[in-house]
Amino acid sequence: MTYWLIKSEPDEYSFAHLLRDQRAVWDGVRNPQARRYLSEMQVGDKLFYYHSMPERAVVGLAQVTRAAFPDPTDPRWIAVEIRPLSRFAQPIPLARIKADPRFADFALVRQARLSVMPVPPPLADILLEWGQPISL
Repeated sequence: MTYWLIKSEPDEYSFAHLLRDQRAVWDGVRNPQARRYLSEMQVGDKLFYYHSMPERAVVGLAQVTRAAFPDPTDPRWIAVEIRPLSRFAQPIPLARIKADPRFADFALVRQARLSVMPVPPPLADILLEWGQPISL
């Protein structure tokens, strides 16, 4: 199993929307590097759900339920299907991540505009500890 981080603007599609819907197609990603990461995702991979502006925090955990397929909004791109796993008791602010030197090379810190990125296992463990996932 691999961990990833996906970003969404909360007023566009928040973690609360995913909780309500219980499944979602993660589409509309138009960055070549993010597309490559989407194509690498496998069923069962875990996804840290990050709210970008204005919150800037990791707020929950989701899971890939369908691996890469053509994006329904533009088949030249890739989409995956996801479902929620748990919300975080403690949202993890970007400021906390940036302040921890263990995250210095993490893509969320280095490539702020990238919307999909892998999360190395040691960093995933830290995020899980900080977030205190609450099962749904």
